[in-house]
Formats: sequence, C-alpha cells, structure tokens
Amino acid sequence: MSAINRAVLDDLAPQGVLRAAINFGNPVLAQKGSDGSPQGVSVALAEALAEELGVSLQCATFDAAGKVFAALEEGVWDVAFLAIEPVREEQIAFSEPYVIIEGTYLVAADSPFRAVEDLDQPGLRLAVGKGAAYDLFLSRTLKHAQLERAETSAGAVDLYLHQHLDAAAGVRQPLEQMAANTPGYRVLEGAFTAIRQAMAVPRQREAGATYVRDFIKRKKAEGFVKAALARSGQADVTAAPLQ
Repeated sequence: MSAINRAVLDDLAPQGVLRAAINFGNPVLAQKGSDGSPQGVSVALAEALAEELGVSLQCATFDAAGKVFAALEEGVWDVAFLAIEPVREEQIAFSEPYVIIEGTYLVAADSPFRAVEDLDQPGLRLAVGKGAAYDLFLSRTLKHAQLERAETSAGAVDLYLHQHLDAAAGVRQPLEQMAANTPGYRVLEGAFTAIRQAMAVPRQREAGATYVRDFIKRKKAEGFVKAALARSGQADVTAAPLQ
C-alpha cells in the first residue's frame, strides 16, 4: 500500500487511533472471546483496517445496533459495522455489504404460522430488538401486526417468551441456535428481508468513507471476509458477493 492520505487519517483516526464500534448484539458479526475481548469478522476487519492505516485500534463495544447508531452523536466511534438502512444513510456513509444475513421469525413448534408472510395479521404481536435492522425494516413494511420492542436483540427473544407473543423477529443464526437448545420452538424457513451488513463512517467524513469502500471491496476480493467468518465459527453465513 502507498502512503495513506492525510485526509483519510483525519477522517478515520482523528485522534491517532481507529475507534471501532463493535456490536455484540449480532453474534454473527462479533462474539466475546474466552477473556471477554471482542472477536469475529467485524473485529477482524477493524484490525486489518487499523494495520493498513498504521494506527492502533480501540474497540467500543455495544449490545445492540440501535445503541451503536445512537452513539454516533456522541462521537465515540470512527467506524462501525451496521446494516444498510435508509434511516441510517441520512447520517452514515456505508461501504458495500460484506455479509448478507436473513431476517426471520422464531415461533412455537405448534404455531400455525409457516411462512414469514403469515405474521402480518391484525392482532399479532411480534418482538424485535429496538433499532435493529429488522426493526427498521418491519417498521416500514408491516401493515397489520404490532411490534413490541426490547432493548437488545437477545432481549427480544426474552420478551417473546415472557409475554407469550406470537413471534420473535431476528437474525436467523442466533434464532436457530435458540430453537436447537430449547424444545418447543422452531424458526421459519423463509426470510422477510436480507440484512446487508456493511462498514459505516459518519457521513461528513468523505475521504474516509471512500477509503473504507475500497477497503471492503479489496477484503472481499481477497477472501478475507469468508475466512474470518469461518475462523469465528460462522462458516454457514453468506459473504456478500463483489458488486
């Protein structure tokens, strides 16, 4: 790599450190290691970017994507890993997606619901994690069902269980893990949306955003994303194709 442009460093590491927001609320992207430190594909990308920029990395961890987005106004992160959503694009510049994740529903094993479309009916109550990508999507698209919001994605499953709601919306993989570990529940095969996970930079940082877009394209082309998913036990997750 050639020398990094000063404007890029000013955008991505204005304090001489790359501050990356890591969301533990999506276990596909980030997990806690045995010592509690963050790991996973988003952490691997943050580490690779910091190394490329020649700066140190500081991870700010969150338990929900909505909290990552809310922290934007506090200026506590320079890059984040969030799903591409119109409401976020007003304040955030996104790379192309590096991972595609299905949003679907957890329901009781004896539930009459067989397809995701069955859940949009009057009187139905669906648990979601407040501010998560699937919350934002369902808030735009549902016409009849009512959303009940928990503070985190994991909390949405708890809310569904404790209040005996009709379904819990979420990312397929953790919902399937919950169903596998808890008799009496299943995950619908279909998906109500494809969640496009991307790297995010505050919108006004144009030089940094351009650099991050190129960085993600290169890492996808190198097979870095697919390898990082496999190392973190997420080999079944779809690495987004090059655009």
